[in-house]
Amino acid sequence: MFVTYYPFILIIIGTLFNFFTFVVLSLPTFRTISRRPTIHYMRAIAIFDILMLYGWNLDHYLFGAHGFTLLLYSITSCKIVAFLNYFTPQVSAWLRVFICLDRYLSLSPPHKTWFNQSKNVLNIIACIVIVFTLINVHLLIFACFRNPNGTVNPSARFYNIYPLWDYVNLVLYNCTPFIFMVIFNSGVIYHLSRLRQTSTVQNSQIQHRSITITLVITTFLFSVMTIPATVGFAFFSNTASYIVLHLLDAILYTYHILSFPLYMITFSEFRQVFLLIILNRQYRVQLII
Repeated sequence: MFVTYYPFILIIIGTLFNFFTFVVLSLPTFRTISRRPTIHYMRAIAIFDILMLYGWNLDHYLFGAHGFTLLLYSITSCKIVAFLNYFTPQVSAWLRVFICLDRYLSLSPPHKTWFNQSKNVLNIIACIVIVFTLINVHLLIFACFRNPNGTVNPSARFYNIYPLWDYVNLVLYNCTPFIFMVIFNSGVIYHLSRLRQTSTVQNSQIQHRSITITLVITTFLFSVMTIPATVGFAFFSNTASYIVLHLLDAILYTYHILSFPLYMITFSEFRQVFLLIILNRQYRVQLII
């Protein structure tokens, strides 16, 4: 029951949470992007965290509740799901890496660099999407074919995608991003500790502190909650218990619905804007107009 319906709950809650996150971060309060281009990354993450829920996570529900999966339903759905299963988590992870880099550069002198400029942040996001599209595009081209008995085979005719691509995904989605996140977050924590000890702090540094603490927490949880599932499916998919693997997967996908509650708890400006929308009818009317 849990293995079947928890993924469906994640889809509903996660879609709503990430949609609310994207909407709030698109409001006038956060449109001064020239001051905080990090918001670009946060919006993009909200979009990709929604897409994350409609790959393997959706198939877990469909298989348990209806006896089929999109990966094996048709050639078209197989190619799309196979691509999304690797493309979206890799993009999501590297957006978080560049958020860590952005926070580190924002707190360490000089505070304004090429990476902190709004137009360049958009270019970075576009490059991340393009790079991981090219890395995984072979899934759209070569993956999935029909066996002689008419069933869909998610592998390729000319080479073995699995488990090779699970190993590649472990490196691109977890190991390499984890290393960079640890490096950049160590620098961020160092600079935050120095700010606490300094009596004279620039306003721009104070402004960055709240959002920086929020993003340090989210990137830390990324490492803790996603690595076990990726390692499990890459190396133990044939030996580990079905229940254990799906429990680890549930933890992984749970991470991708946590941005909204984490922002509400730790990012005071985000919380204030959201509550203003909920409680202030006049403010909602102004937004609609």
